[in-house]
Amino acid sequence: MHSNSDAIPLDSKFDWKQYIFLVIGVVLFLIVYYSPPWADAIAPSGKHFPLSKEAKGALAVFLLAGTWWVFEVLPIGITGLTIGVLQALFFIRPAADAFKDFMDPSVLFIFASLVIGMVFTKTGLTRRLAYKMLMIVGEKTSMIYLGCLVVTALLAHVMAHTAVAATIYPLLLAIYSLYTDDIKPTKFGKGLFIGMAYVAGAGSIITLLGAARGIVALGFYKEITGIDISFFEITYYLAPVGWMMVFILWGFLMVFFKPEKAVIPGLKEKARQLNSDMGALTRNEIIGAVLVFCAIAFMSLQSFVPALKPFNKSAVILVSTILFFISGILDINDLEEIPWNIILLFAGAMSIGFCLWQTGAAEWLAINWLSFFKNSHWFVFVMSIAVFVLVMTNFIMNVAAIAISLPVALVVAPYLNIAPEVILFVSLVTAGMPFLLLVGAAPNAIAYNSKQFTSGEFFKAGIPASIILLVVLGFAILVLWPLMGMPILLAH
Repeated sequence: MHSNSDAIPLDSKFDWKQYIFLVIGVVLFLIVYYSPPWADAIAPSGKHFPLSKEAKGALAVFLLAGTWWVFEVLPIGITGLTIGVLQALFFIRPAADAFKDFMDPSVLFIFASLVIGMVFTKTGLTRRLAYKMLMIVGEKTSMIYLGCLVVTALLAHVMAHTAVAATIYPLLLAIYSLYTDDIKPTKFGKGLFIGMAYVAGAGSIITLLGAARGIVALGFYKEITGIDISFFEITYYLAPVGWMMVFILWGFLMVFFKPEKAVIPGLKEKARQLNSDMGALTRNEIIGAVLVFCAIAFMSLQSFVPALKPFNKSAVILVSTILFFISGILDINDLEEIPWNIILLFAGAMSIGFCLWQTGAAEWLAINWLSFFKNSHWFVFVMSIAVFVLVMTNFIMNVAAIAISLPVALVVAPYLNIAPEVILFVSLVTAGMPFLLLVGAAPNAIAYNSKQFTSGEFFKAGIPASIILLVVLGFAILVLWPLMGMPILLAH
């Protein structure tokens, strides 16, 4: 926005666009909430799934939150708060349930991840890592993009993608500060942070350590089909898809967010100089690194060591938060620097996810959507599952998106002669890459904290990125996975 010097001050300007979308969200909510009862969803088995008044209310909240989030009519955290308030005031769920989700362990995991990011920044560890990386990748902005993407994807193989984003985020800030001193957003800044968010997702699908969704999906799969899928199998089939996405997304960033400068002259020398200026590792850097490493190692080993399995990941990672304060690395001022906007955004996303799930609205949506395709060609049906999971995972937790769609899809698949493995792997790929909304995954929200892009810009970039994902997935289903030995159709 710009204003003439004699015009009214900027702050008192009335933002019509913001007001219009605010009203559109409210109108959508009221229309859906007060509309007469909707038709039942009918499963392929003939079973009816009615849409209760509460479930219709959940869909109404879902539409309002989606509209407000995409057009950023209010701070994203306040929209998150609105989700809880509407559920309580319109009796969609009891207030105790609606607000309990605001402190769900997953929300606290994100809080702890953000604290780790703060520690890396405050101690100087991030700057040290950034300088080391720049000394390797050099001065071309295209190679800096690639270096950041590859490091992010690799880390997401061994640690939760939320923790990866929190670790890489300050690193990117340090790199970006060497690109420009200007506070105005740049294409390079947009590409750097949006790329990090996207690739954290692409990297996280490759092992079971990248996110909780893999474990949940395998649990459902075992329950419905009786088949166990191993850690190795997941990696074998998903590594080529994940890494194809990493390199294609690099090309995508070079087209959509082509950096203003092709080269940052003198960067390598500057990075080397800044690195040597930092001197030896400090006490706080060492303590910070050891605490973070221990937390990540513990969580990674949980998948392999049965004795560690019962420990809750959020409780484990929060131990590091407490120890940062005990060791004096962080103090009360740091606690007040926490980006509550991001935490409330996630709290609201958890609340709407559980709301859609518990009221039965999500199941009603999934059955209606998939029954459209129950008589179509098998490939169309598989892609329809991909699209459904893709849309849902942008609004609600990807674990919930899988929990909603996988059981329905696995029931319909045999009617179309489709092997259950395809359904599982397709769901895992799309659930891991929510490219449209900030609430789709924690890395999206952490990247937004950079103030390089608006939620609208993220959404706009996410449309072509999601289409690319579906094309890559189509290639995997038709060509790649059959070559690798995955059964696609059931043998007669």
